[in-house]
Amino acid sequence: MGSTGHVLAVIPARAGSKGIPGKNLRTVAGRSLVRRCVESARATSSIHAVVVSTDGDDIAAEAESAGATVVRRPAPLAGDTASSESALLHALDVVEGQVPEVLVFLQATSPFIDPVVLDAAIERVLDGRADSVFAAVPSHAFLWRTAADGSAIAVNHDAATRPRRQERVPEFRETGAFYVLRTAGFLEHRHRFFGRTEIAVVDPLGAIDIDAPSDLALAEAIAADTADGSGASRLGPSTTTHATAPAALNGAP
Repeated sequence: MGSTGHVLAVIPARAGSKGIPGKNLRTVAGRSLVRRCVESARATSSIHAVVVSTDGDDIAAEAESAGATVVRRPAPLAGDTASSESALLHALDVVEGQVPEVLVFLQATSPFIDPVVLDAAIERVLDGRADSVFAAVPSHAFLWRTAADGSAIAVNHDAATRPRRQERVPEFRETGAFYVLRTAGFLEHRHRFFGRTEIAVVDPLGAIDIDAPSDLALAEAIAADTADGSGASRLGPSTTTHATAPAALNGAP
């Protein structure tokens, strides 16, 4: 199978959800999460086809209504312990045609994916500057963990010093909104981080991952504050930086 130079977006959206029943069909500003994700992908200039991988009939109907192609995800790949990577690999296996050059993994639980920022991330993989690019926001947080005896241990800083924010080099937190992957590398490594990994810095205002009812309420408030309900950035354009990131297999959305 040869590369087509095309870009394929895959949105895993299973029916089961513990925190918010029917999560992928919940709405923000009158549009379901899966519809918002499909429409963001279709609004880019780079993505040629959008696929929603799901085990739910209602999600499939909503995805098709929004303009996506549906891949029926087998039950073994739709459980709580299934990885997102397994859904992506399955979609690549069953979608007809040649293997795309670039695979874009989108998560419907991120309701404010900016097509312009996504296009810029895709371009970095298409032009060879990166093998994988993921959305993240800068963080200056002082992180701690709890030891077995209950005591607190500093994780990313020296607890004996307290530098000012402007003196600290920011770290970056994944938002989960998108991962842009060179397909050949993804098929070889079978996870989302490989080769040269770069960060697409996105607007923290819209960097919400819907995991609880409070997240939905916050997303509604942000959408209400923009004329079109998109939650579009008001903080200026995003930037891209570089990172060396460990491989990870997150639970499938």
